[in-house]
Amino acid sequence: MVSAKVVIRNLTGLHLRPAGILCNKAVLFKSKVHFRIGNTTANAKSVLSVLGACVKSGDEIEFVCEGEDEKEALESMIKVVESGLGE
Repeated sequence: MVSAKVVIRNLTGLHLRPAGILCNKAVLFKSKVHFRIGNTTANAKSVLSVLGACVKSGDEIEFVCEGEDEKEALESMIKVVESGLGE
């Protein structure tokens, strides 16, 4: 299991479009990919789960990846968030 924290910089947080981009990246990996924000844990492979976490601009989330390609998954998730999730 590997984990890392990242700050959401999108002005509108994780609304539908960036949540979809995040999920599309997460489903490319065999590993379990989820993130934590406060006391909430969200499955990064589920748009509904990501939207339900109510992540806003400036929030810090911690990605947790577990499985055979966990390191690649974590690097990819951090990269996609830092790139702005299409915005």
